[in-house]
Amino acid sequence: MSPQAVRDNRVILRGTIVHQIRDVLRMRPGDEIVLLDNSGAAYRAELVTVDRDVVRGRVVDRWKLETEPHARITLYQGLLKGQKFDWVLQKGTELGITAFVPMLSARCIVGNVDDVSDARLERWQRIVVEAAEQAGRAVLPSLSAVMLFKHACESAAARGGLAILPWENERTHGLREALQVVPKSKEIHLFIGPEGGFAEEEVVAAKVAGVAPVSLGPRILRAETAGLAAAAAILFELGDLG
Repeated sequence: MSPQAVRDNRVILRGTIVHQIRDVLRMRPGDEIVLLDNSGAAYRAELVTVDRDVVRGRVVDRWKLETEPHARITLYQGLLKGQKFDWVLQKGTELGITAFVPMLSARCIVGNVDDVSDARLERWQRIVVEAAEQAGRAVLPSLSAVMLFKHACESAAARGGLAILPWENERTHGLREALQVVPKSKEIHLFIGPEGGFAEEEVVAAKVAGVAPVSLGPRILRAETAGLAAAAAILFELGDLG
């Protein structure tokens, strides 16, 4: 819900959340629900009325959530086959990734940015919202429109921070070494390719843009695994996991 839904210990909810409360959860007046406002606050509210278009409640408790990692990871994920991208969004949100950028690179099955329908983007957004609720995220991870690989590199460079690209052919520099120079902002841009990985010319272009290739070790990870494994390692190394 939005922070504006709470006024003077009263909660007024409209939109899709009404369907979730009324029809999916089948909640009734007198039931209690925990609501997150996407600004770091959580509310326990007792439902007063549950109508078709609006739900009203009374706040009985509120507290600040401390669930967001200090490291802000943006995952630039090459588009994947089937529902693999859905899985990355769900598990990445649970893990603590801050932002997702669906990315079109040379070896993606999808040939054009416009091939990704609005319906698919809406489904991806729902997956992020539901995973954030399940994980108790204080702030909803952002999900951008599909971006070309070149533009993704330019975007990361413009935002600053540490930009890394795990690559199976990198033999010299590992992830832990790269994390020794994390800026104070702890802004990290993580580039992951689709099935088949990145083309060598893309890696060269990424280097020119300031994105550093790194190794994740001697084993080859699937495209849907690599980003999550790297994000978990980053969060652990920077003290945000475990």
